Order: sequence, then C-alpha cells, then structure tokens
Amino acid sequence: MTVTFNEIISNSESSEEFLNLFHEVLDTKVDEPHRVILLACYKNPGLSPKLKDKTKQRLVRKWLNKYQKGFQNRISQRISRPPQTKPDPIINTIISSRLTELTEEHLEQISYAHRLSMSAENIQGLLLEEFLAEELAHYGWFCGWGETIRFVDFCNLDGSLLQVKNRSNSENSSSSRVRSDRPIEKWYRIEAKTGQYKWSYFNDRYQTDRFSEENFISFVKRVLAKNLNALPVEPNNPWQSV
Repeated sequence: MTVTFNEIISNSESSEEFLNLFHEVLDTKVDEPHRVILLACYKNPGLSPKLKDKTKQRLVRKWLNKYQKGFQNRISQRISRPPQTKPDPIINTIISSRLTELTEEHLEQISYAHRLSMSAENIQGLLLEEFLAEELAHYGWFCGWGETIRFVDFCNLDGSLLQVKNRSNSENSSSSRVRSDRPIEKWYRIEAKTGQYKWSYFNDRYQTDRFSEENFISFVKRVLAKNLNALPVEPNNPWQSV
C-alpha cells in the first residue's frame, strides 16, 4: 500500500498538522522556504507534486530530497550535457541549395553554431529562474526548486503564487489551464511580438530598480564566468577557436 502527497494533505486536519509531519521527520523546525512552498501545496492540493511512497515519513523525505536536488542542481552549479543527437545532413543540403556559395566549412560552422544556440536556449529559462530567485527573495518569494510544487515557479509568504515564462509565446496549454480556477499570477520577461521587456512588473510593485535587463545580463555573465559547465560546448565545435 502506498501513500500519496495529496493523501497526506487531505488527511491533515490543519496546515499545522501537515507541517508537523515534516518537523518530526526533520527533527527540527521546517525552514522558511520549505514552509512557504508546503503551505502553498496544502492550500492548493491540485498543485502538489505527484509523489507516493510506502509511508508518510518516506514520502516527506522524498519531497525534501526533490527540493534539495533541484536547488543543488540550479544552473550556477550544474554540469549541463551537450547535444546527444547527430545533426541531419539534409539541413546542410537545404541551406546550400539556397545559398550556393557556401563552402563545406561554412556549413559546418552554421551547424555547430545552431547546436550551440540550442544549448543556450535550453538553459535560458534556468538562468532567469535563478536570477529571479535571488532578487525576489527580498520580497518574500521562494522558488519551488525541483518542481516541489507543480505549475508554479515561486510562492510568497502571503500565499501568492507566480508562474514565470521567458517570452509571451512560450506558455503551454497546461500552464494556462491551471490558472483558470486558481489565483496564480503570470509574468514573462519579454513580449515576443514587440521585444518589450516586462521588468517594470516587479519594479513598480516593489518600488525598486533591481529588476532590469542590464542586471539580468550581468547575472548571466557572472554565472557563466564561474561555471563554464553551465553551457556545454561540443569538443569539435569550431567556434571554440575563434
């Protein structure tokens, strides 16, 4: 017989009883980030992670390990993997059929540049997430590392929930649908059609100027300078020698 995370919530008579289970397993007080995210799960059980285990205690540890693993593997710390697939040769044929003056060397450079660009796109959202985690912490927001709460990226001390997207056109249907009956805020960094940045959403709200594209760029440069492994570069990529 297994126990699910939602069952722990539904069988708890109060949020304090729910949190006490985590106190008992940890043998210490639950820290503030954990507490805020757990309370968000308790108040919004449909957002709680789909976890199950043999006992409540094991399930609690599984949730905590999930959070810890997500935090420890944030982009400033992780070792990202380069593309694991081989490029399709027909792409070079298509390009060279249109731009007939391109040499094989040009086509190889284009192929590797494209693969590097895809790797950069793969970590873009992770960089934005960690930047916001650092800045929003000043205003009571905590990141749900490791998808310890579903469909939500940040939870606030006051119970507010926030979804974050890089661009206005990057949302999938499930993210949109989950907001239909829940008080979840949505923010995206850039309006896809106009290129307009949306940092004012936070600056106006908190009367600050710490949220900006300039500060985000500085953060990205700092992370990549300290952790080259955040962006994987294939050994044969010719752009390494430029």
